[in-house]
Amino acid sequence: MVNKSLIFKNLFILLAISVILSGCSKSAGKGYSNVTGWKYNDKTTTGFTVKDEVKGKVPHGMLPVEGGTFTIGEKTEAVTAARNNPRRRITISSFYMDQYEITNLNWREYVYWMQLVFEQAAPEIVSKARPDKNVWREELAYNDPLIQYYFDHPNFNYYPIVGVSWEQAMDYCQWRTDRLNEDALIKAGFIKSPDFKAIEGMDLLDITENFVFSTQKYLYSSTYYPAEGKKQNKDLYGNNKKASMAEGVLYPDVRLPTEAEWEFAAYGIKVSKKNKRQGFVQETREYPWSGMQMRNPKKGKYRGMMLANYVRGRGDMMGTSGALDDRGVTTVPVNSYFPNDFGLFNMAGNVNEWVLDVYRSTSFEDESEYNSFRGNVYTMFESDGEDENGSPLFVIDSLGRIKQVVAKDGDKRSFKDGDVMSRVMTDFLLAGDTAGLAEMQRADLKIDPTDVLAPQIDDETRVYKGGSWKDRVYWLSSGSRRFLNQKKRTNDIGFRCAMSMIGETEKPIK
Repeated sequence: MVNKSLIFKNLFILLAISVILSGCSKSAGKGYSNVTGWKYNDKTTTGFTVKDEVKGKVPHGMLPVEGGTFTIGEKTEAVTAARNNPRRRITISSFYMDQYEITNLNWREYVYWMQLVFEQAAPEIVSKARPDKNVWREELAYNDPLIQYYFDHPNFNYYPIVGVSWEQAMDYCQWRTDRLNEDALIKAGFIKSPDFKAIEGMDLLDITENFVFSTQKYLYSSTYYPAEGKKQNKDLYGNNKKASMAEGVLYPDVRLPTEAEWEFAAYGIKVSKKNKRQGFVQETREYPWSGMQMRNPKKGKYRGMMLANYVRGRGDMMGTSGALDDRGVTTVPVNSYFPNDFGLFNMAGNVNEWVLDVYRSTSFEDESEYNSFRGNVYTMFESDGEDENGSPLFVIDSLGRIKQVVAKDGDKRSFKDGDVMSRVMTDFLLAGDTAGLAEMQRADLKIDPTDVLAPQIDDETRVYKGGSWKDRVYWLSSGSRRFLNQKKRTNDIGFRCAMSMIGETEKPIK
C-alpha cells in the first residue's frame, strides 16, 4: 500500500531543494545580478543585456598559439652580427597567427577591393595599395620575368607577397579587420551586404562616409548600416539594433605579430604531457624544428629533404639539376616544407617577415617580462565638435575610418631609450634636413655628421625576422633580428598577421 504521507513529504523536500538551488543560482549570477538581484536580459525592466561567455572564433587562415614562458633571444653567435638580442625568459599571452605567409593571391584580393571602391573617386588610394614589382630589379642579374609575372600570374598565386612596406602591411591588417567584421555582422543579421554597384557616381566623401564599412566607425560613430527587414534587430524603441563588443560577434583587430609573439610562435614548442605534469620547461630551440640539422633526419621517404628555403653557400640557391634540394631559386609556395609544432609553415626561410616592433639594439634591457614590445603609440579619435545630441562628430579619413591623432605624451616608441644615437637620423645631408643638422650640432650630443658609420635608426625603423630565400643559415635562427625603415620595400620581406586571443577558443575553421 502506497504511503501518501511519505510521498507528500518527499515532494516537499524536492520542492525545498529546488527553491534553495534556485536561490543559489540567482545569488551566483545565473541570469541575475549577484549584487542587485535584478534580472538580466529582461525587456520589462532595464533591458540590460548580458551574454554568457562565448568561445573566440578562430579567424580564417589563422591557428591558435597557446602562450606561456620561453627563452627569447639569440641561440647562436656570429662575429660580425650585432649583439642585440641576449637571452632572457619572458611570458607571452595566447594569440592567433596566420598559418601561412600572406600570398600574392591574398594581396590581389585586397588590391581588387580597393580598385572596386576607390578607383573612380581616388585612384591614388589604389596606387598606394599596390606592391612594388621593381624590387626584383638587380643591376647585374636578369630578373625581368619576375617583375612582369611574380605578382599577377596565377602560377604565383600561393607564393608570398613581397615588395610591400611595413606601412602597407599595417594597412592590409586594418582592411582585413574590417572585412572580417563586416562579413560576421552580415551573417549575424546586424547589417546588410554592400551593393558595390551603388558606388558608381559617388565622390570620395560619399564613399567614405556612407558606404565603406569600418569596424571603428561602426562601434563608435552614429553612422552604421542597418539590416533592412530584420525584425529581430529591433530594440524597444523601434530602432535597428547595433551590435556591440558585448555581443561576441566582432573579431579583435588583425595586426602584425610583436617580435616576442613571432619568435615564440616560430619555435613552436609544446611541452609533453609527462613534462607538463612534472612542471618542466623545455629549452627553446634554435630553429622551428628540433636539432641543428637543415635536412629532415627522420626515417622514411622524406629523410634528407631540406627543411627551409635559404642559401646554403655562395651561388647555391636551390641545389643541382635533377636533384633540386629546395626547388626554389627565389621564393616557394607558402605551404612548402614541414610545419612546426603549432602548424605554422615557413617560420624560417622563404621570406623574412615584418613584425610590429620598433627596433632598438637595447630593447632587451627595458622591455617587460610579459608580452614584451617596443612601439606603443597611444591615439585618440579626432572629432569636429558635437551633434545636437552631444555625440562627437568624428572625422572620417580617406579610407572611411575614424581619423586618429596621437594623444598627448602618447608616443612611447623611444620610451626609456637611453641611447641618444639611436634617436637621431644621420642622413640629413641627403634629405637636406637643416633641422637635423642643427640637432647634430648640439653641444650635448657631440655627433660627427660626416661619420658614415653612425647609426641610422629612428622611430620608423622596424624589426623583421625569419631569414629568406637569399639569406645564409645564420638568419634562419628564430632569435636573429634585423631592421629596416618602415617605408622601404624589398624582394625578400613579406609578412603574416596575428590577432589577440580573448578567452578560450573554438576549433579552427577548416
